[in-house]
Parts: sequence; structure tokens; C-alpha cells
Amino acid sequence: MYIYDDYDQRIVDERVDQFRDQTRRYLAGEITEDEFLPLRLQNGLYIQRFAPMMRIAIPYGLLSTRQVRKLSDISRRYDKGYVHFTTRQNVQLNWPRLEEVPDILAELATVQMHAIQTSGACIRNTTTDHFAGIAADEVVDPRPWCELIRQWSTFHPEFAFLPRKFKIAVCGADEDRAATLVHDIGVHLRKDHQGKVRINILAGGGLGRTPVIGALIKEDLEPEQLLNYLDAALRIYNRYGRRDNKYKARIKILVKAMTPEVFAREVEQEWDRIKKISQPLSLSEIERIARHFTRPDYEALADLDFNDLALQGSPGFQRWLKQNVSAHQQTGYSAVTLTLKATADAPGDVSAEQLDDIADLADRFSFGELRVSHEQNLIFADVPQTKLPELWQALDRIGLATPNRGLLTDVICCPGGDYCALANARSIPLAEEIQRYFEDLDYLHDIGELDLNISGCMNACAHHHVGHIGILGVDRKGEEYYQIQIGGSATRTATLGKIIGPSFKREKVPDVIRQLMSVYLEQRYDGERFIDTSLRLGLEPFKEKVYGQKAA
Repeated sequence: MYIYDDYDQRIVDERVDQFRDQTRRYLAGEITEDEFLPLRLQNGLYIQRFAPMMRIAIPYGLLSTRQVRKLSDISRRYDKGYVHFTTRQNVQLNWPRLEEVPDILAELATVQMHAIQTSGACIRNTTTDHFAGIAADEVVDPRPWCELIRQWSTFHPEFAFLPRKFKIAVCGADEDRAATLVHDIGVHLRKDHQGKVRINILAGGGLGRTPVIGALIKEDLEPEQLLNYLDAALRIYNRYGRRDNKYKARIKILVKAMTPEVFAREVEQEWDRIKKISQPLSLSEIERIARHFTRPDYEALADLDFNDLALQGSPGFQRWLKQNVSAHQQTGYSAVTLTLKATADAPGDVSAEQLDDIADLADRFSFGELRVSHEQNLIFADVPQTKLPELWQALDRIGLATPNRGLLTDVICCPGGDYCALANARSIPLAEEIQRYFEDLDYLHDIGELDLNISGCMNACAHHHVGHIGILGVDRKGEEYYQIQIGGSATRTATLGKIIGPSFKREKVPDVIRQLMSVYLEQRYDGERFIDTSLRLGLEPFKEKVYGQKAA
């Protein structure tokens, strides 16, 4: 993984000192709330329903065990002994005290972590495939490109105060596991017929109040021009993006208003101007960054027969092996997903004790590193297949062997009304009720792959628009209701879900999902997933089942 040089470390240390002084002056009444607002936001600090919320950056979701242990220590000393992993591959503390935040930042800096640009109208944490560097279908490792974008975007003086927040995702595999089509900018890495890296750029995707699928604006970009081209795209957004209405300020609104063709032409013209005065990325710099992402010291192992391996274990191990273990580029190795979705645990939450155990296990089984996925799970990326039974036993003892990756109970869920001041409804209790309702693992495995996303408001932090089943919390005359949509997907053929009808009270939602499942199970073709059946059938049979009458 990328290791700071002296320059990187000095920048982060100086930022801690700056925020310590800014916080002191705010608490002393020397600067106003309005003056402090942009300062705290660009250091990851929100004011939530009950306490400040601090968002800590995890660049492209990659963590060392040293950093995990530091997060555990911080959560014990400065919070309530747990952390929350987000859909932006970041981590949040929900109960820090404002006066202690500079101390938390100082602790983070000792392990090369920070909270810079995790909020505010700037370029946020760049995200990518949680299987980057090890995915069997990978064409180009996206991590060095994410790091280049991170270094370019951090403290970029021209883009510190954009019209709105700006999110970039990078994908280098056949399957898009980074949801690039619903990002402000999506970066697709590929290779041409000569084996050279080429880049396609998408723009104008996003969720929230106005969900939009991104449009292709540039094909076959030479990698040396990546940052110059991003400069051009951000300049056009910064110049023409609306600042008079925050609901119309995202780039998706600008691209839609201009049309993707006109936006692309504007970017092209700006890029031509930039190329005349700016140097491209040098191959030596690209190679220097790439050397930080070398492969670990793998042993020479053969792939095991998983059928034989499964027969050696319990039914619990067999389910986990089937559902939570993924293919790997290196023979004899697999990737293992730790779903943070055990029933009654808030999705994405991990206790300090579990963090310590996870760090110990990552040291023993996965070269001391782990990944965070935008599905709010953790991944051990490099596990020898011979050690899978031993790892499963260890995870089972600490409650992290739930075999539900990609199933209905692997719920993506925002903090909702339990924490967030913007939420219309609570998300976490609904996630738990759904998990309790669908505890039958045989039934879950029969349903198969299904993304269920719950957002507490239109800001769509849980990406409900692209869930196979998406649930949105809404306010109806002061009461919490939930609107349900189906047919969303965040893959390379991304689709936006469609609302099935009027919203429901919380206690009705699990049974509504059961009715949706009954339509699917009755009408699916052999091997067909819920998302495919729902797109083939359309809304009508699902609406008729749920509302008990033929839909108009």
C-alpha cells in the first residue's frame, strides 16, 4: 500500500496543527459558527442529531492492521467503543467531543490517516473495487490510479470550494464493483489490443434527489493525460455549475442541462488549452506510484477443490465457503468477505474488540492488510486456501462469519434517523427487522444474489436507487414511512429502481419484501437473479401482488 514520504507526513501534521488552532479559536468565541463551518467540514466534522460526527478517510478502502488497531484505540478513548464503515469506503465516529477532535486527528496522523476532504464541497475520497489487485477478472490494477488521483485532488487549490461535493470512482475489471456509473466522474481502465492502458471517462452520474446514470464523455484517453483531463472536467464544472441552488449544483444537473455531448466538447476545448501549458504525467511517476502496490510474498500453492474442502467442514462452514469466499488471481489463494451484517448489529458497525481481533487475524491470514467495500463489509484479500477452515473458525468465534455476502440480509444501510439530522426515518431498526424476518438461511440461499439498500432520506447515502430492492424513508405528516422500489443496479449496465407504489409503515415492510420474493420465486427462469426477473417482468406483477389489485 502507499506509504507516506516526509512531504506527505508534514502536510498531514501541519493540517492537524491548523485545525487545533481553528477549534481553539471557535471554542473561545474568536471565530463565528459560519466561519468555522467550512473549516470543520473539510476536516470531516459534521454536526449530527446528538453529537458531532467525524468521518475519517480510507483512501480507496485500503487499511493496514496498524491503522485498524489505531481506529480501535481511538474508538475506546474518544468515542463509544465502535466505528461505522460507510458506502464511501470511509469510517465514521458518531460520538466524538469537539474539543477532542484535534487530538483524534493527531492520533490518526501517527498511522498516516486523516479526515481531510471527507466532507465539504470538494473532491471526496476516491473509491474503487474492493478486490483491486487480486480480482480474477481484473484488467488493470486501479489502486495506483486512485493514489495518483488522491494526490492530485488533495488540497487542489482550484477545487477546494466547488459548487457541491464531488465523487470519483475507478474500475479496472470486467465487473464494475465500484458503482462508477453513479459517480460524478467514473474512470474505466482497460487495455488496448497492444496491451497498453487506456482510459474511458464517464461524467454526470449520481444519486440523491435526482438520480442519473453517468454518460461516456471520453474514450481511449492516454494515461499520461488522466490528470490533465480531470483538471479540464472539474474546471468546466467549477465554471458553469450552479451555486445559487444546492439541489441543482451537482455536476449531473450541469451535464444533463448542457447534454453530455456539449459538456464533453467544453471539456475537450479546456483540455486542449491545458495541454499547451501543463506537462502530462510522466511514465516514471506512474511507475513510482505503482511500486507501492506490489504483490505480497505469495507461497507457491495449488488451488484446492472446494467441493472436497466443503465436505470436510460443518454446514456453517460450507455456507460461508460458498458465499463469502471469492476467486483470486493467485493460485492457492482466495479473498474472504467479513460481512458486517449479523442480525441485530447495525450494518457497517464494528466494535473496538472486533477491530482488534480483525487486525490479529489479518496479520495471521492476509499479509497485514484489509479492504473496506462500499457495501459496508471488510475483506481479507490474500488468504491461503489451506487456511480457510482455520480462519472460518476464528471468525465464527467473534461473530464475523455470517454467510450472507450478496444476499438479502447483507443490507446496505445509512445511519438514518438514529444519528443523522437530515434523515426522515430510521434505517437501522428496519434493517434489523428485515434480517430477523429472513433468518432462514436456506430460504436466503434459494433467493440468491440480491442487493437491498435502505436510505433514511433523499440524499441516498445507502444508494437505494441502485439496490435491486431500494427502500427510502419518507415523512408523512410526522410519521415514518418507507417507499419501495425495485430494479436498480450499480453494475456496468446500471439501472435506476422504479417505485412500486404508495409507501408503507415500518412494520409492514418485511412482509412486502416477502411478497416481492414470492413473485420472483414463482416466475424466475432457472438460474435467473431477482434483478433480472424484475427487469424482464416489469413492475406490474409485483405491484399486483403487494397492493392486491391490478395496477392502473
